[in-house]
Parts: sequence; C-alpha cells; structure tokens
Amino acid sequence: FPFTTFYCLIVCIINGTVMYLRRLVTRYGRRLIAAAVFVFIILVWLAPRSLVDHVNLEHHGMLVGRVLKTDYHDAEYEARELQQVGLGELGAVAVLPTSISEKEKDDLYKVNGFNARLSDEIALNRSLKDIRHPKCRQRLYLSELPTAALVVPFHNEHWSTLLRTAFSAYNRSPKHLLKEIILVDDASTKDFLGKKLDDYLAEHLPIARVIRLPGRWGLIRARLEGAKHATADCLVFLDSHTECSTNWLPPLLEPIQQDYRTAVCPFIDVIDFENFEYRAQDEGRRGGFDWEFFYKRLPLLPEDEASMPEPFKSPVMAGGLFAISTKFFWELGGYDPGLDIWGGEQYELSFKVWQCHGQLLDAPCSRIGHIYRKFAPFPNPRKDNFVARNYRRVAEVWMDEYKQYLYARQPGWLQISTGDLKDQHAVRERNKCKPFSWFMSEVAFDLVKHYPLVEPPDYCNGTIQNMAEPKLCVDTQMKGQFDRLDSMDVCTGSDQQQFQLTGYKDLRPHKSHNCWDVPDLAAERAPVLLFGCHKGLGNQMWSFDMATNTIRFGQYASHCLDANVATKELFVAKCNSSSSTQRWRWSHINEQRLAMYNKLDPLPS
Repeated sequence: FPFTTFYCLIVCIINGTVMYLRRLVTRYGRRLIAAAVFVFIILVWLAPRSLVDHVNLEHHGMLVGRVLKTDYHDAEYEARELQQVGLGELGAVAVLPTSISEKEKDDLYKVNGFNARLSDEIALNRSLKDIRHPKCRQRLYLSELPTAALVVPFHNEHWSTLLRTAFSAYNRSPKHLLKEIILVDDASTKDFLGKKLDDYLAEHLPIARVIRLPGRWGLIRARLEGAKHATADCLVFLDSHTECSTNWLPPLLEPIQQDYRTAVCPFIDVIDFENFEYRAQDEGRRGGFDWEFFYKRLPLLPEDEASMPEPFKSPVMAGGLFAISTKFFWELGGYDPGLDIWGGEQYELSFKVWQCHGQLLDAPCSRIGHIYRKFAPFPNPRKDNFVARNYRRVAEVWMDEYKQYLYARQPGWLQISTGDLKDQHAVRERNKCKPFSWFMSEVAFDLVKHYPLVEPPDYCNGTIQNMAEPKLCVDTQMKGQFDRLDSMDVCTGSDQQQFQLTGYKDLRPHKSHNCWDVPDLAAERAPVLLFGCHKGLGNQMWSFDMATNTIRFGQYASHCLDANVATKELFVAKCNSSSSTQRWRWSHINEQRLAMYNKLDPLPS
C-alpha cells in the first residue's frame, strides 16, 4: 500500500509538471527557445580556450582566441625554391663567370652603380635564405586582410634588377592579397624599358603594368602618380632594385587592418652591390634623424626587444619601402607634390603620420633586400639645390620651433625659396595635427640624447701629422663611403687633410658624414674604412692620448693608428710605445674637454 501511494504521487507530480511546461511552451515558446539559444551562445563564448584547443578551420584559417587567423606561408613554393640550383641561389655570394670580360662588367657598372652584369647571370626568381626571426615561421595573421597595390617608380633601372623586384614580390605574396603591380617609368631613356618591357610583362607577369610619365618628375611625384592609378585597399611602395623575402606581405598588412591610420615598414636587408649576397643589415633599430636631416638609427626600446618579432613603433621611416592604407595616404594629402625629385619625403610623411593621429611601425617578420649603390650613376636632373628646398618645405610646415636647429647648421637653407605652402598648411589644419613638440616628447623622446639640438664641441680637429715623418699628413684623397682610407700626402692643410675627433667620439673628415671605421682587427695591419657615421661608438670609437700622442681605436684602446711612411699607407695595429710611426700631432686640441673624455657621453655600454 505505501508503495502504491508513493508511485501515484510521483506520477501526479510528473503529469502536473508536463502540463505546466506545455502551457509555458504554448504561451512563451518562441521566447524560451530564443533565450535558450542566447544562453548557449554566451556559454560557448565565455568558455576558456588554451592554445592547444584552437579549432582548426581547414579552409578558412585557425581560431586563435576568438580571432580567425591564417598561416600564409606557401610551403609548396618554398620547397621548390630549395631545389633551385644556380648562381646566387639562397642569396649566396655570386661571382661573374670568367668568360665575361672586365670591360663588359665595367660598362654596365658605370651606368648603374652596381654590378649589373652579374645581376643578369642570376635568376629573376632566385631563392633567398629565410633569415627572419625564428618565431616568424609560426606567426599567424588575420584571415581578413586588405588588398595591396605595389607601386615601384624607376628611372633607367637595369632590366634584371627591375624584373627581380616585381617577380620576388609576386612569387612570395598571397595571390589574393596582391591586387596589382604598378611600375612607374620616370622618363627612362633605355630602349629595353619601353615596348620590350611592356611585352615581357604582358606575357610573364600580367598582374604588372607600366605607367609612363611625360617628363622627369622625380621619385616623389612618380610615387604619387602610381598611387593615383592604384585600386587596392593599401599602397605598398618599393624601390626598383629590391627583393622581397619569405611571406613579406601579410606582416605589413595586418597592422593596417587593425588600425587604418598606420604605416608599416619592413626590415630592410642588404643586397651587396658587388656580389649580390643577401644579408641582414641588423636585427632592428628605430628610425631617426640628425639636425642636418641625415637619416639615423636609434636603439630598440627594452619592451621592443622583449616582444620581438612583434611590430614596434618607429619615429621615422628609412625611405621608400613601406605600406599604408590608401584611405589614410590621401587623408594626409599623399606626399607634398611640391617636393622635387627626391629628398625629405620620408621625413614629411613620417611627421604627418604621427602628428595627424596615426602611427608608424616596423614589422620584423617582413624583410626586403635593397641594393645600396656604390655610387649614384645619374646626373643631377635640376640646376638648383632641390634637396635643400625639399628639406625647408618639410621644416616650415611640420617642425614648428624645432626648425631653428636645422637652420643653425645649414643657414644657407634660409636663402632658398620654399614656394607656396598654402595647401600643405591646409592638410595640417584639416587633420587637426599635433605640434612637433608633441612628436619630440612622445615619439622621438630619446632623439636628442643621441643627436643633441646643439652639437658638442670637438675633442681635436684640423690636420693629423705623422711625427715620424712630419712632412706627411693623413689625406682622404677624395675617398668616399665604403672606400679604404689608406693614404698620407705632403702636408698642405687642404680640405682633404682636415679631420675631426668629434664630441660623439668618432673620427671623420671635416663636415663629413662618413667616419673612420675598423670592421675587423684580425689582421696585423687592419684597414681603416670610410663608412656612414652611426654615433654609436663600437667600430667607430676613437680617442687621442695626449701623453703618448697616439690615436687609439675602440673601447679598450688596445690598437693605434699606424703608418708605413715609405709607402704612405695607413692602418691600425696593436699599440707599441716604442713605435714612432704611431705618434701623431693634431693642429688643434681641446685639452680641457679631452681631459674629461672618459666621463662624457656617449659612454660604452
């Protein structure tokens, strides 16, 4: 009896509950279903995910956290590259075959400033070694990225280097992201850059087309004209003698997808002008400038090094290799069309990006090689000082009170007309751009530490006379960057015999931006080269010991400037207190400052 009663009670409760739920469903059915679906979605959204539990969406990418990302590496193409055999493959040092004459090499060298004949022996699609940071191989990027138009201006570029630029960009980029390649011909006179180039591209690279300018407009306006013809979401500008490396494009596009007011630069590697070796320039520096508008490099911040290879902020871009959203580029007015040929455009655009509420980043996982010519092969296309005029236009529009520090070093710029600046001031007003003092305090906050507003005085300057043979002085003999400084001549006090041991502790020809550089001390007589001053001590650090009259090299001052007075050869050797050829006399010494040498910045780290 108790069991029967209990059973009946349970049945009644169940029936009552079912009937109640039926009435609820009948009255509120749709609302209840919607509420259940909503609760389910919220629970799924809030559910924790570890990296191991990422959902692999085979054709669309991978869900990282709650963002869809993709591995854009082309494994099949990279595998084929590794099988390629030939001169310069994997970016290795190449040498001209002995069957090619020196005259043939020299003729092309003179009109290009690099070993163009060797370039012709290297495949247009040569392979490159992957020298990116190891984490770049595993890096995923947003599955939804903007499309890109590649804009490459050129003037009398060599055939193989121009085509290698285009092919490397196309071959190593996701095809759905690279929408077009626009080559802008700035009044080239070489026959093969006409119809032959058009026909070749139509057959072998139809994504590329050539826009021809009616006259010599210069690099800056050529870029502007190319941008006007572009139809993609983003503009990517490259020089005409570059090579794009593995997966170069997605790292440039992702920051722009996240914030369209962003410009992104790749790491710029070096393609050797003589042997076409592809090598790293360094593993990251921030862009800067000195107060004569020479491009300089600033050290990475600790947080940038810790998060490598994530993109990091940089005050100034190096030049013509960068990506920017088409929308933002034109909001900024593009480049100032009043800037002529080349010079100053990287400062103008960098200042505009930062001061007009954008940001400039360097992307370590995007690496592009660039040929730095041994010399400029083209004559000056203008009779006036167009570079100084460009610099002054940039300074007058964007630098506010800081322009005085440029003019203090280059007072002649004040005599050069800027032309009409009304449109450029309107760009600044329209975008409600910030003052240059904001840029200096918030973006380039450490610039003046490395490049002071007022130059520190020299430790020594004037002629450098050898005390073993007093009639001989160090002489540059018109040597330039990358050349060996290896000579002395009869002391005359000429401009070629004037030098400075500067407040940055480097040694350079007077008013030059090339410094004495000793890259290798292994040899008994180590050569002294002329190389761009970096003001970072290291292999450009020099001192003068007044007690011994020796010019000492490096942080530890163990090696001294020496000479063979018979052959008039200069070199660096281990310091020897008994060697008379290691003793030198400066014509001017700042004894008070020199006595403080070891206490004054910059100091070795």
